[in-house]
Amino acid sequence: MKDYRRLLENKDIDYVLIATPEHWHYQMASDALEAGKHVYVEKPMTQNIAQAHKLAEKVKATGRKLQVGVQGMSDESYAVAYEHVKAGELGNIVLAQIDYSRNHVGDFWAGNDYPIDADAQPGVNLNWEAWLGQHRRGRGSGALLPLASVLDYSGGIASDLFIHRATRLLKALNLSFPEYVVATGGKFEFKDSIAEIPDTFNVLADYPGGPTMQLVSSMGNDTAVDHMIRGHHATCTYAHRLHNQPQKQFEKDIQAVTYEKKGAEDLTLHHRNLQAAIRTNEPLNCDST
Repeated sequence: MKDYRRLLENKDIDYVLIATPEHWHYQMASDALEAGKHVYVEKPMTQNIAQAHKLAEKVKATGRKLQVGVQGMSDESYAVAYEHVKAGELGNIVLAQIDYSRNHVGDFWAGNDYPIDADAQPGVNLNWEAWLGQHRRGRGSGALLPLASVLDYSGGIASDLFIHRATRLLKALNLSFPEYVVATGGKFEFKDSIAEIPDTFNVLADYPGGPTMQLVSSMGNDTAVDHMIRGHHATCTYAHRLHNQPQKQFEKDIQAVTYEKKGAEDLTLHHRNLQAAIRTNEPLNCDST
């Protein structure tokens, strides 16, 4: 089937999985919702902020369920962290920090990690116009580049990696859209790469009334930054477990808590969560908001 919209006409289909390149996610998800389908869309949900707001509104308007494919969100420990936050055990939350860094020998974004199918022939066995979607960069029918390296088709670290981290903090702190965002970075290691996206990228996002979310990443050094939520009364750190450690000034009044994680990165749990949401209105673990 060459046109996905024909698939949406099938009344026997309850929900669809969108696993296309990210520049198609918004349009396909929007069309699916309008066709009355529930949606599982691989991360990122959309390619830009404006699309995210529009899609969230469409989910509300249609009453359909939309699960974003960040499977780590079906680990219940982030909901558990929120229960401790909601109970006030950490005090007022002022800062949350998390990273996703890697290191690679050679061109990370445009190297062998993202090979192009040798059989792909635009105009022969590849619908080039459909592949490009709304983007027209004048690259010519023979100029195939790895999608993850081109700004028109990929947000790079922001959409490929940070989404796996930021969503954990969103869940643990019950946050939605930030009020202000600033980002810095550049091509500091892979300077001669054909990739247009940065290899080092860092974000500060301020939410109304706080906190600030700090996202740290580089493809040129994989030393981790501690994943933590900083509250006035205590600090919650998490890797393989959650641990709430009281600040010294409050250690007489607040007890340290450790919680072992159970869910991890489980795709089956994530799909089952969407199915339960469709059948019994169970809360989604990674919805559009």
